[in-house]
Amino acid sequence: MATKLALFLSFMTDQNKKVRVNIQNPKQPVDANAVNDAISSIVNKNVFNFPQGAIVKALPAQETQTDTTNIS
Repeated sequence: MATKLALFLSFMTDQNKKVRVNIQNPKQPVDANAVNDAISSIVNKNVFNFPQGAIVKALPAQETQTDTTNIS
């Protein structure tokens, strides 16, 4: 079985669209303070340029874990 971890940073744009930044295999354990600092910097400095518009608001970050098992 293979386990994959991902950290999703979600944002709202000035066009009222939701966008996400996907970070594969984040350093464990995930430091909530570091994530919040990064999110704040992304919003304040408008780091990314999305076709859906400029980031204006942070949404909750999510950490996901996916387990995959080959059947054959």
